[in-house]
Amino acid sequence: MTVLCQIDQLEPGQAKGFEVNGIKLVLINHRNELFLYQNSCPHRSIPLEWMPDQFLDYEKQYIQCATHGALFRIDDGVCVSGPCVEDRLDSVPFEIRNGDVVVDLPKQPEVIATGQA
Repeated sequence: MTVLCQIDQLEPGQAKGFEVNGIKLVLINHRNELFLYQNSCPHRSIPLEWMPDQFLDYEKQYIQCATHGALFRIDDGVCVSGPCVEDRLDSVPFEIRNGDVVVDLPKQPEVIATGQA
Protein backbone atom coordinates (compact mmCIF):
# COMPACT_ATOMS: atom_id res chain seq x y z
CA MET A 1 0.00 0.00 0.00
CA THR A 2 1.15 3.52 -0.80
CA VAL A 3 0.00 6.65 1.03
CA LEU A 4 -0.77 9.45 -1.43
CA CYS A 5 -1.57 12.12 1.15
CA GLN A 6 -3.63 12.86 4.21
CA ILE A 7 -7.29 13.42 3.48
CA ASP A 8 -7.21 16.97 4.88
CA GLN A 9 -4.33 18.03 2.59
CA LEU A 10 -6.65 18.39 -0.40
CA GLU A 11 -9.28 21.11 -0.08
CA PRO A 12 -12.57 21.02 -2.04
CA GLY A 13 -11.95 22.23 -5.58
CA GLN A 14 -8.33 21.05 -5.58
CA ALA A 15 -6.59 18.32 -7.55
CA LYS A 16 -3.12 16.85 -7.12
CA GLY A 17 -0.98 14.59 -9.25
CA PHE A 18 0.96 11.59 -7.99
CA GLU A 19 3.05 8.80 -9.46
CA VAL A 20 3.00 5.34 -7.89
CA ASN A 21 4.97 2.43 -9.35
CA GLY A 22 5.25 4.24 -12.68
CA ILE A 23 1.51 4.99 -12.88
CA LYS A 24 0.51 8.66 -13.02
CA LEU A 25 -2.57 9.53 -10.96
CA VAL A 26 -4.80 12.52 -10.26
CA LEU A 27 -6.69 12.84 -6.96
CA ILE A 28 -9.56 15.33 -6.88
CA ASN A 29 -11.58 16.70 -3.97
CA HIS A 30 -14.95 17.61 -5.48
CA ARG A 31 -17.45 18.90 -2.93
CA ASN A 32 -15.68 17.00 -0.12
CA GLU A 33 -15.73 13.73 -2.05
CA LEU A 34 -12.51 12.22 -3.38
CA PHE A 35 -12.03 10.77 -6.85
CA LEU A 36 -8.88 9.08 -8.17
CA TYR A 37 -8.10 8.51 -11.84
CA GLN A 38 -5.13 7.56 -13.95
CA ASN A 39 -3.60 10.75 -15.28
CA SER A 40 -3.94 9.80 -18.94
CA CYS A 41 -6.26 11.30 -21.54
CA PRO A 42 -8.07 8.53 -23.45
CA HIS A 43 -7.69 10.53 -26.69
CA ARG A 44 -3.89 10.50 -26.88
CA SER A 45 -2.76 8.60 -23.74
CA ILE A 46 -0.89 11.68 -22.50
CA PRO A 47 -0.95 13.37 -19.08
CA LEU A 48 -3.91 15.68 -18.55
CA GLU A 49 -2.07 18.67 -17.08
CA TRP A 50 0.56 20.97 -18.58
CA MET A 51 1.53 22.49 -15.22
CA PRO A 52 1.83 20.50 -11.97
CA ASP A 53 -1.52 19.91 -10.27
CA GLN A 54 -3.51 21.95 -12.85
CA PHE A 55 -6.21 19.44 -13.74
CA LEU A 56 -9.48 21.33 -13.36
CA ASP A 57 -11.24 23.84 -15.58
CA TYR A 58 -11.58 27.46 -14.48
CA GLU A 59 -14.87 26.85 -12.63
CA LYS A 60 -13.48 23.65 -11.03
CA GLN A 61 -16.46 21.67 -12.33
CA TYR A 62 -14.60 19.41 -14.80
CA ILE A 63 -11.26 17.72 -15.27
CA GLN A 64 -9.71 19.35 -18.33
CA CYS A 65 -7.09 17.96 -20.67
CA ALA A 66 -4.59 20.76 -21.23
CA THR A 67 -3.55 19.42 -24.64
CA HIS A 68 -6.85 19.63 -26.49
CA GLY A 69 -9.38 20.93 -23.96
CA ALA A 70 -11.47 17.79 -23.46
CA LEU A 71 -13.70 18.03 -20.38
CA PHE A 72 -14.39 15.06 -18.10
CA ARG A 73 -17.03 14.87 -15.37
CA ILE A 74 -15.30 14.60 -12.02
CA ASP A 75 -17.74 12.11 -10.50
CA ASP A 76 -17.43 9.40 -13.18
CA GLY A 77 -14.60 10.47 -15.54
CA VAL A 78 -16.81 10.50 -18.65
CA CYS A 79 -15.74 12.93 -21.40
CA VAL A 80 -18.52 15.40 -22.16
CA SER A 81 -16.68 17.73 -24.55
CA GLY A 82 -13.76 17.39 -26.94
CA PRO A 83 -12.39 14.74 -29.30
CA CYS A 84 -13.00 11.79 -26.97
CA VAL A 85 -16.69 12.31 -26.06
CA GLU A 86 -18.14 9.33 -24.15
CA ASP A 87 -14.69 7.85 -23.48
CA ARG A 88 -13.75 7.90 -19.83
CA LEU A 89 -10.79 8.25 -17.55
CA ASP A 90 -9.68 5.06 -15.79
CA SER A 91 -10.71 5.20 -12.16
CA VAL A 92 -8.33 3.84 -9.54
CA PRO A 93 -9.55 2.19 -6.33
CA PHE A 94 -8.34 3.72 -3.07
CA GLU A 95 -9.05 3.58 0.64
CA ILE A 96 -9.04 6.03 3.51
CA ARG A 97 -7.05 4.60 6.43
CA ASN A 98 -6.51 6.63 9.57
CA GLY A 99 -6.97 9.84 7.58
CA ASP A 100 -4.58 8.77 4.79
CA VAL A 101 -5.54 8.23 1.15
CA VAL A 102 -3.91 4.92 0.20
CA VAL A 103 -3.66 2.90 -3.02
CA ASP A 104 -2.40 -0.56 -3.79
CA LEU A 105 -1.01 -0.57 -7.31
CA PRO A 106 1.14 -3.27 -8.87
CA LYS A 107 4.62 -2.41 -9.99
CA GLN A 108 4.90 -1.89 -13.71
CA PRO A 109 7.11 -4.44 -15.45
CA GLU A 110 10.47 -3.07 -16.43
CA VAL A 111 11.11 -2.78 -20.11
CA ILE A 112 14.39 -4.38 -20.99
CA ALA A 113 15.91 -3.08 -24.18
CA THR A 114 17.42 -5.68 -26.40
CA GLY A 115 19.46 -4.80 -29.39
CA GLN A 116 21.72 -6.35 -31.88
CA ALA A 117 25.39 -5.50 -31.76
